[in-house]
Amino acid sequence: MELDNRTYRSKRRKSKKWRVWTLLSAILLGAAAVWFWDEYVPTGKHEDPSFDGMGKPIFYQGSMLDKPAQGQAESLKLPFDIVKELVDPTMIYEAASDSTIITTQDKVVRLRTSQLTGLMNEKPFNLKFPLEKIDGTLYLPMEPLKQLYRIELRESADTGAVIMAKEGDAIRWAGAASYPDKPDKTVAMRKEPSIKSPILADLKQGEEVMIWSEDAEWYRVQLKNGYLGYVKKGQLASERTETIPKDEQPPSFVPPKLAGGKINMTWEQVAGPKNPDTSKIPAMPGLNVVSPTWFHLDDAEGNLKNLADPAYVKWAHNQNYQVWALFDNGFEPKQTSEALSSYDKRMKMIKQLLSYAQLYSLQGINIDFENVNTKDKDNLVQFVREMVPLMHEQGLVVSMDVTPKSGSEMWSAFYDRKALIESLDYMMIMAYDEFWASSPTAGSVASLPWVEKNVVKLMQEDNIPADKLILGVPFYTRIWTEETVNGKKKVSSRAVYMDNPQKVIKEKNLTPVFLPEAGQNYVEYKDGDKLIKIWIEDEVSMKARMDLVKKYKLAGVASWRRGYENPAIWELIRTSLAQ
Repeated sequence: MELDNRTYRSKRRKSKKWRVWTLLSAILLGAAAVWFWDEYVPTGKHEDPSFDGMGKPIFYQGSMLDKPAQGQAESLKLPFDIVKELVDPTMIYEAASDSTIITTQDKVVRLRTSQLTGLMNEKPFNLKFPLEKIDGTLYLPMEPLKQLYRIELRESADTGAVIMAKEGDAIRWAGAASYPDKPDKTVAMRKEPSIKSPILADLKQGEEVMIWSEDAEWYRVQLKNGYLGYVKKGQLASERTETIPKDEQPPSFVPPKLAGGKINMTWEQVAGPKNPDTSKIPAMPGLNVVSPTWFHLDDAEGNLKNLADPAYVKWAHNQNYQVWALFDNGFEPKQTSEALSSYDKRMKMIKQLLSYAQLYSLQGINIDFENVNTKDKDNLVQFVREMVPLMHEQGLVVSMDVTPKSGSEMWSAFYDRKALIESLDYMMIMAYDEFWASSPTAGSVASLPWVEKNVVKLMQEDNIPADKLILGVPFYTRIWTEETVNGKKKVSSRAVYMDNPQKVIKEKNLTPVFLPEAGQNYVEYKDGDKLIKIWIEDEVSMKARMDLVKKYKLAGVASWRRGYENPAIWELIRTSLAQ
């Protein structure tokens, strides 16, 4: 009996263990099944895609922008800020006149809000749909803008979404994988890169999507109707790349070639109403452009003072010189600021210059704005942007004088050289007055290392192309006087013509010394208690400057000013530029 009880108890223990193991096995298998389901079995749950409440979203390169479009088809309008950011950063909105101003290589377009008439190169044209403000946002009609820029706006008829593409953009396309034995099988586009994420769309086999990014397992894609999602790698095939064509049209204006190839220009200073007696101007071999200082900003409203002389133009043309008349701002910062402040005032200046150019048969305009507040930097660029297309339309070359780069606000910092050169035909670097009239230290007007450093700086830092950069050279120097007054050294100077130092050298029986650190000849002598110093401008310094033009393949040379030079210098310049 006792043996039977032990056998019974043993069987019960074994049965209990078996039940426990069975239960544990079932739990483990269940857990494994759950794990397998969670890890490997995709969800079939669907969710309607949305644009997060955006009524008519705009997309660029797979990103939804922060403001919607308005209208549809030919009435489609996009927010000004988006067009400015993505299409043309130079586009401006002028609040004072409620105008949008667009400048391209050959066009200046002004569109006023709520008006159906715009101006293109100051000629009226009609719009089907105006600019308008909606909930405080300015919207631009896209039809006229698509004529100015190579952009594509792909508008979905189903969702209203707008997908933007610009020239040069590459769009990567792929089709949903094909399953010949399962023609009804679809490919899931999910909300997130996970098989457990809801399905936003079932892609038919071969249906194309745009691929915007990828990781190890997923593609981030976009449907043609704008909806974004993720497709697992291996479920897309038949990739292709679409590239939006670039506008390969040649420039609308190319400056004419001049006799001698390189530009050899000199400025003609006209200080008053009486122009120089051209019968007394000696021959200037090699010269091909003269720039008389004729036009000056006269007031804050944009009116110009005109000192032009038809007889001078006739003389210049008879010498085969082009005339690029100079226009300056009077070097008055306050009136300059006012004159640049609005489209109407800027255009007033431009129209006067166009009228004068036609009246006097000019070939170009040379802009010389100096002593300008840095706050007016953008308006100065805008003035040039608006000016150049209209000048080019009339066949005029547009150049501008700039100083070497420095931190000086009124002298240098107000020039946005990189932006200016995008519009200009040529830029003259006024590479002189390294040591200026009131400098506390005596020195060269333009030592050669200083000149070279500033030329290179413009090309490297501001991307000024060599074939647009003209080297400004001085036809003058300074005679410096150093003396001790009340125990302190006093420095003063006076500007003189090129020939003046040669007369001093002859009179004083001096021997010039070449200074390698300046690249110039130099003399000094005592006049009583005063020490006189002269860094000489002569054939040696001019030849070195011409070598810089050659070394960097610059567009040419511009000299300040005609009448200061030794006549023999012209042949040296001509010969050097011809090499």
